[in-house]
Amino acid sequence: MSESVDVVLIGGGVMSATLGTLLKELQPDWKIVAFERLGDVAQESSNPWNNAGTGHAALCELNYMPDPDDPAKAVNINEQFQVSRQLWVSLIERGILSAPETFINSTPHMTFVRGEKGVAYLRQRYETLKEQPLFSGIEYSEDSRVINQWAPLLMQKRRAGEPFAVTRVPAGTDVDFGAVTHQLFDHLTENGVDLHLDHEVKKLKRRKDGTWDVRYRNMAGKTPGEINAKFVFVGAGGWAIKLLQSAGIPEISGYGVFPIGGQFLKTSNPKLVAEHQAKVYSQAAVGAPPMSVPHLDARMVDGEGSLMFGPFATFSPKFLKQGNWMDIVQQVRLGNIGSMLKVGATNLDLVKYLVSELLKGREQKLEGLREFMPTAKAEDWELIQAGQRAQVMKGGKLQFGTEVVSSADGSIAGLLGASPGASTAVPIMLNLLEKCFPNEFPVWKSELQSLVPTFGTSLNDDPDLTARTVSASAEKLGIQR
Repeated sequence: MSESVDVVLIGGGVMSATLGTLLKELQPDWKIVAFERLGDVAQESSNPWNNAGTGHAALCELNYMPDPDDPAKAVNINEQFQVSRQLWVSLIERGILSAPETFINSTPHMTFVRGEKGVAYLRQRYETLKEQPLFSGIEYSEDSRVINQWAPLLMQKRRAGEPFAVTRVPAGTDVDFGAVTHQLFDHLTENGVDLHLDHEVKKLKRRKDGTWDVRYRNMAGKTPGEINAKFVFVGAGGWAIKLLQSAGIPEISGYGVFPIGGQFLKTSNPKLVAEHQAKVYSQAAVGAPPMSVPHLDARMVDGEGSLMFGPFATFSPKFLKQGNWMDIVQQVRLGNIGSMLKVGATNLDLVKYLVSELLKGREQKLEGLREFMPTAKAEDWELIQAGQRAQVMKGGKLQFGTEVVSSADGSIAGLLGASPGASTAVPIMLNLLEKCFPNEFPVWKSELQSLVPTFGTSLNDDPDLTARTVSASAEKLGIQR
């Protein structure tokens, strides 16, 4: 007989860490076991060098607001990030997370566009957002002198006469999600959660009683093992689809994922880092996936500042950076092949974009950087490989965003998709709790509201509540309001 536990978490990223932490606070008596196939947690998408570290709040990301007159999606994403901020404050107060500067730092969020069409769009976006309480601090300028004060590297030696515009939100953040993940798992293991590193989950099988047999392999010696769980969360990044398919739940039918990798140019030159203290996003190229929006980012990882520019799309059939070369083929099922073929036939712009990206050499990538930073010198920058993003395919469409797929009885759930991802881990996991634990959730509500004071409330509908809440979390996190 295999060991029986209450919860199994598959994957050592920020999603599993967040869900495990919430469950430990809500049900400290539950037995929780976590599996990670690599030698440490936060080695894939949660690793700080595998993502841009942007606290995604739609302050600068144009792909969250394609229609400059419709702020609904931008407001929704900002609301979600405020929920994450509130939980982090509570976890700091409970001694679960360390001092805020170990994982979050103030970094203004800016949007930079060029050309008359881009300027007209950004100006209208600004006019729309400045009326929203959550975006009350947004600033706009077409004046090179003002922009030079905000981000000097954007303006140095820029060609005269070119139309350009910038929005700026001083209250943006840079977040080290790897640090968050490590700190949460450290707390969990200190409080009775068994974390099995170098253990790969191979198969999920439902018993007649509705529980799940989780079959795994110890990577050292290839020793097999099995554990039984009442609830399973698959937070395994791109591999989530493979494990949900192995579980045989009908809800995963029709889903496929398309892997897109990325590279960044990185510099730690202290002079450049000192001159650019912002995250500057622009518009995606025609046919580019939403996650490929070019940006020049200030980063703070392990106390060291750096700049990153990218991403430059790469292609690998692997669903994870350290995945399997057969991943893209092994996902194919009768239920999703039609949808996947339709995606390929109707996204020729994406295919063209990926081919053009793959053909780019280092000098062409530096030229892309120089569109942001005209003075960029090749010797200051190195090319680094970022993580893999598995973009959801469903119904013949390539979808943007993240999606929880769960069984009808709520005994298993997994997360598909890539963005806004880690920044909205908290609201995603809160929604999962409500969906998968309908009997326990009403009892948990009061404790959840102590962890997230505005839980269940729409901040943006109440300007006074917005101001108080955002200011309170900013003060506790040591970041700008």
